[in-house]
Amino acid sequence: MATTELIDLAIETSKKAYVPYSHFPIGAVLVAKNGQIFTGVNIENASFGLTNCGERAAIFKAVSEGVTDFEELIVYGETEQPVSPCGACRQVMAEFFSKDLKVTLVAKDKSTVVMTVRELLPYSFTNLD
Repeated sequence: MATTELIDLAIETSKKAYVPYSHFPIGAVLVAKNGQIFTGVNIENASFGLTNCGERAAIFKAVSEGVTDFEELIVYGETEQPVSPCGACRQVMAEFFSKDLKVTLVAKDKSTVVMTVRELLPYSFTNLD
């Protein structure tokens, strides 16, 4: 699937977000090296600590299906500029992704910023190295 199609999928996915408190929908599309695609949205909770981000939803969905080898992550936010993943999402990315995995951040006008996991979290904590 081309990047433009993945961006469109992230936008469409964001419409499924459950965001009654922030009204800040996020749609994430995670592409595995085997071609599988996993989507995720942010899901809020009145107890804010129980809220889960779209990026982590997609990652956890993939890992729960036994997929741990990834190619790209696309993150869409209904924002004027591309939105960066939160710290918790960055740490989860560092656990499951190559440090050089491409992360495409997308704004509502479809402008993008492409970064790597290493650029998003240069000194990530890991117990696996």
